[in-house]
Amino acid sequence: MAELLFLILAVAPLVAPCVFVIAATALALRAYRRLPGSGWHLPGVATCALVVVMAGAAALGAYAWGVMSGFYVLDPDQMCAALGVPGDHIVTRETLPVSAQCVTSDGVGTELVPGWVNPVIFLGLALFVSGFVMGLLAGVRRRRGRR
Repeated sequence: MAELLFLILAVAPLVAPCVFVIAATALALRAYRRLPGSGWHLPGVATCALVVVMAGAAALGAYAWGVMSGFYVLDPDQMCAALGVPGDHIVTRETLPVSAQCVTSDGVGTELVPGWVNPVIFLGLALFVSGFVMGLLAGVRRRRGRR
């Protein structure tokens, strides 16, 4: 199970941008095909599904990028030395928000995870949940309309 999780995290930074671009293109095509002046209406199930896929890909890709930038790849001393941090190192890690810091014996910390990772994760998760809820509501609304 751990090997599968590691494989997913290793491949996600490469696959997630492709999935994101495909879903964003499909959303743009859906918006382009709508008739001008057709007015505003709530999104349908397919639109919500595309938003869920796009947001999930963004969140998973950013999480994998953050995890792989500070975890599992190198030993802590190698990670800190690669950044040029002098002195002895202690690496502190957090899973969510994603964080990995090289802390020297003087107490100075250097963050290994890029600053954009956590905002993309949380925004992607928020869009994922809201798209999922809107998709469920759209499905219920559609079923009631058929009766």
